[in-house]
Amino acid sequence: MIRHKVLFVCTGNICRSPTAEGVARGLAMQHGLEHLFEFDSAGTHGYHVGDPPDPRTVAAALRRGYDLAPLRARRVTEFDFARFDFVLAMDREHLELLQRACPQSHQNKLGLFLEFGERFDEDEVPDPYYGGAQGFEHVLDLIEDAATGLILKLGAP
Repeated sequence: MIRHKVLFVCTGNICRSPTAEGVARGLAMQHGLEHLFEFDSAGTHGYHVGDPPDPRTVAAALRRGYDLAPLRARRVTEFDFARFDFVLAMDREHLELLQRACPQSHQNKLGLFLEFGERFDEDEVPDPYYGGAQGFEHVLDLIEDAATGLILKLGAP
């Protein structure tokens, strides 16, 4: 019985949002709560539709036990606002784009993903695309924290 459908959103759906999807799925399984969730990811732009996640993202996630290789980039559609219970942006720019595209009746589903985190003061997941390997590790730290908070908060009876 799926209780919560969560969509993670970044720019091109090849770094941050697929990482969030894969980490959330993996952590839900670790907590025995995978039956309560459906996770997906998408981009605000269609730059990489059909492409796998960035190889650096895949490698960093795999080092922590998350397999992102099967994922493929897609763009957010209007249907997503009706389908998902939560549409979580990686940063404020994504949130603003989502707010402009989202019908008024679904605005309450929008938010920043890191609002579920507890260990870091940051509220935006930085884009690691143009940086080095440490950026991908930092993104994973932020995402693991927020995904844990999300799963434990929403998965609680």
